[in-house]
Amino acid sequence: MSSVFLALGSNLNNPKRQILSAIEALKKDPRITVHAVSSLYQTPAMGPPQDDYINAVMHINTEYSARELLSVCLALEKQQGRIRIEPWGPRCIDIDILLYDDMQRQEEDYILPHPGLKERLFVLVPLYEIAPQLILPDGTAVAVLLQGFKNEEKVLIQHVIE
Repeated sequence: MSSVFLALGSNLNNPKRQILSAIEALKKDPRITVHAVSSLYQTPAMGPPQDDYINAVMHINTEYSARELLSVCLALEKQQGRIRIEPWGPRCIDIDILLYDDMQRQEEDYILPHPGLKERLFVLVPLYEIAPQLILPDGTAVAVLLQGFKNEEKVLIQHVIE
């Protein structure tokens, strides 16, 4: 079983529902065990002008290889209605593999760890929430990465009220 962290984001078609539906679908997969799911966070969108995103991070164990898990995530996105039209554009669901064990790999269709992991508060804050002691494959602590954002954190990220 491999230890994996996934990032989930949505800003279309009831984003909170989209995130919760994706989490439930992953929980039902017999080859995935969910260990932790962060709170939901609202964050400004990156890219062209669009609505804010709802984001979360989850920690799973899986029997899937990294490539198989990528296929599962892409199929789930498609099932929930994602259509890839505009890079950085709005989306009903986005599921990214952040970390897969300590794997460091660059393939044609994926890079591990996720290349934006260290620069994105909408990933780091929920990741820290569920894994505060986490050390990335390059030896960097998530807690140390967050220290560099201390002045921006309160402005850019808000808990979503249940």
